[in-house]
Amino acid sequence: MFRSSLSTVLALSFASFPALAQSPRDLAENAPEQLVVVSFDGAHDNRLWTQSREMAKRTGAHFTYFLSCTFLMTKENRKSYQAPHHQRGRSNVGFAPDNKDVITRLEHIWQARAEGHDIGSHACGHFDGSKWSTDEWKQEFDFFRNTLRDAWQNAGVPEREPVEWRNFAEKDIIGFRAPYLAAGSPLNAALRDFGFRYDASQVSKGPALPTESDGLVHFSLPLIPEGPSAKPVIGMDYNLFVRHSLGIEDKKRSAAFEERALSAFRAAFEKQYSGDRIPLQLGFHFVEMNGGAYWRALDRFLTEVCPRPGVACVSQREAMDLLAKRTKAAKAASETL
Repeated sequence: MFRSSLSTVLALSFASFPALAQSPRDLAENAPEQLVVVSFDGAHDNRLWTQSREMAKRTGAHFTYFLSCTFLMTKENRKSYQAPHHQRGRSNVGFAPDNKDVITRLEHIWQARAEGHDIGSHACGHFDGSKWSTDEWKQEFDFFRNTLRDAWQNAGVPEREPVEWRNFAEKDIIGFRAPYLAAGSPLNAALRDFGFRYDASQVSKGPALPTESDGLVHFSLPLIPEGPSAKPVIGMDYNLFVRHSLGIEDKKRSAAFEERALSAFRAAFEKQYSGDRIPLQLGFHFVEMNGGAYWRALDRFLTEVCPRPGVACVSQREAMDLLAKRTKAAKAASETL
């Protein structure tokens, strides 16, 4: 299994270096890289596209953007979309206001890809698919793929479509996160049949190595200690928003919420950085909750940790490939013992 193989990698990385016999510097030099994996759900607000890409350039981070495809459609053409068990033209997250907005978003997607970020799928209308069948999930994925593929044409600017766009839309979207993290066996079967390589819809008790099953690599958002009582919360901005203000916008306490979030991120990171170096995953949305508290905390956090020695701030795609290389190297090393 992927998890046990990666655990072997970490064990081999440390086995020859007992803590009492080695200096912290020696241990750090021989430890695997600490991966920090940050993703954004929705990927719609063009202002936040700009802000996130600028953050990445300043910190050296690469992100995963899980795109909701209804933001590549305007209200005028929403009737072409119908999610399983929902009325035609319905979306829980809305649609783009006009083609100008869509075109700007398409430019961000293409530029972000060129900058080393990963573009994944967050389905289309942000519905709870926990009771959908495999065929119903395939229907949603088919609509996502077709909408992304034809987006420049549907926005009225086919001449601006990049040469490699259609190949990107049809073959290069390999990651998925389910709306509401509503996963299950029918979803896994549909993901595999559609050529996805990883799913990021699970939750773990703490930072955890990816696992492999059903032909997919599964990433999990971890529970991390937060607040004065260190009560665990999913490492995602929305969950912090609910924890801090019951999901009701409270800009007056924005600075305090920022500090709490930053403290939680720091503590979760330091535990892994000085310990087993298990990847730390954090999730965000393209919404600035509680006056932008969590985006500011993220910016400060990445500014602090990404330049540190032995740290790599990477997308899910990059993390998956890096960890697979470690597994291969560990297997080769074990065979020579």
